[in-house]
Amino acid sequence: MRLLIMGPPGVGKGTQAVGIAAHYGVPAISTGDIFRANVKNQTELGKEVSRIMAEGGYVPDEVTNAIVADRLTHDDAAAGWLLDGYPRTAGQVAALDDVLAATGQGIDAVISLVADTEILVARLLKRAELEGRADDNADTIRNRMVIYTDATDPLLATYRDRGVLVEVDGIGAIDEVAARITSALDAKLG
Repeated sequence: MRLLIMGPPGVGKGTQAVGIAAHYGVPAISTGDIFRANVKNQTELGKEVSRIMAEGGYVPDEVTNAIVADRLTHDDAAAGWLLDGYPRTAGQVAALDDVLAATGQGIDAVISLVADTEILVARLLKRAELEGRADDNADTIRNRMVIYTDATDPLLATYRDRGVLVEVDGIGAIDEVAARITSALDAKLG
């Protein structure tokens, strides 16, 4: 099973990705986790990512695409995977399509966690307070929501047109949301 999970900041993508991947017996692959591990281990990639982020930039698609393409060749991903945090651009969608086409595979489903923005803003403000993130204020959080929506809407439209998009209400207890996701996926993939 090859899955993607998408959703706005604060909706619980990472938490749900781990649980859903475990449920279906595939690895949850987070590009953010891959980047952080490389930075921590001071690999060549980690040094490059650190430099880019220190300059306030984004890791270029070609670097992210290469990391994901490589990760999908690992033995644990042979039977499938769940990607969290990728793709984020039309170029990344195309690159993933190319990787999958080369092996005769495709995306089985794209989980889109949906939630009311104001609920997410409140959730992120509470998290910021608990974790001492002074830079996370309501304006900053709302701006991140707009950036997410602007970047993601075209990708969701692409996957909707392909018939693989599964939209799930992302608000509720972790177990409730997980049950909604598995129920929707099971119905979709029958």
